Amino acid sequence: MKHQVTIRLNGDLETVEVASEQTLLDTLRNRFKLFGAREACGVGVCGACTVLVEGRPVSSCVMLAALADGKEILTIEGLAPASELHPLQEEIWSRGASQCGYCTPGIILAAKSLLDEKPDASHEEIVEYLAGNICRCTGYVKIIEAILAARDRMARA
Repeated sequence: MKHQVTIRLNGDLETVEVASEQTLLDTLRNRFKLFGAREACGVGVCGACTVLVEGRPVSSCVMLAALADGKEILTIEGLAPASELHPLQEEIWSRGASQCGYCTPGIILAAKSLLDEKPDASHEEIVEYLAGNICRCTGYVKIIEAILAARDRMARA
């Protein structure tokens, strides 16, 4: 069965037809050519496919696209204007907190959700919030440091 889905994707209103079994991840990658969200585990436990739905982190590999109807979706591609980086992106990059980069978009979006909800999040809260985002390269120390630095920059701005 096909469904017509209307979403606000990275600020733009979009309408697309999706199959009942089609995931949000497949729709983002195949229909909209947004490749920041990536499939790794395919069962919603690794965080590589994380996008924000209504401001909350969601594993797009297990969310059916039809369930996104009427929702606001933010992907890493929509996080900042093309001419600049979001403070989270800048701090991850400048501190060498990304190695292969496969998990980085999901981590950044999860961190954005947390800092939007709790701008003064502690080290422990950040660690807990990122529990659903697996990174096999960095060991998380630089990632957490970068998020803390971005938190502080955003608080000053």
